Amino acid sequence: MLVGAAGVGLLVGCSSGGEGSGGGSGTSEAERARARVARDSEGLVERYDLVIAAHPDLAALLTPLRAEVVRHAKAFGGAKGAGARTVSASPSGSHSPSSSASPSPVPDDPGAALAELATAERRLADRRAKALLEVSGEMARLMASVAAAGAGHAYLLTEGAK
Repeated sequence: MLVGAAGVGLLVGCSSGGEGSGGGSGTSEAERARARVARDSEGLVERYDLVIAAHPDLAALLTPLRAEVVRHAKAFGGAKGAGARTVSASPSGSHSPSSSASPSPVPDDPGAALAELATAERRLADRRAKALLEVSGEMARLMASVAAAGAGHAYLLTEGAK
């Protein structure tokens, strides 16, 4: 939780200003990157929702991590309605979000569900770390902070799966 809390602290510190004095095509590239990161975080929130719906006994572990991912999405201008998504369970045990995207079903085994969520967090953190080379200023600091928090989440989820 400390890595996540530190990441949130950095988020708060870095998210209050604008993108800086860069203009022109740099701004549109930054906005595209910001929108992509927000969408990725929203997708991750949706995955947390699916796992919590499939395994309510994991809610105590997952709810604080999910809340951080919601804050990450909001910091990038997304997830205005995150947390308001509904999740429905089908009789077969697979769960589907209210959006049109069709994520993979949640594993029936809670440990496997946590491991899958940890993998999603890790992949997203790695992708964000690589994308740091494409952005500058506040956006880079914010992405680095969120990538670090995601790596911390992956660690906590991996430990939770043991």
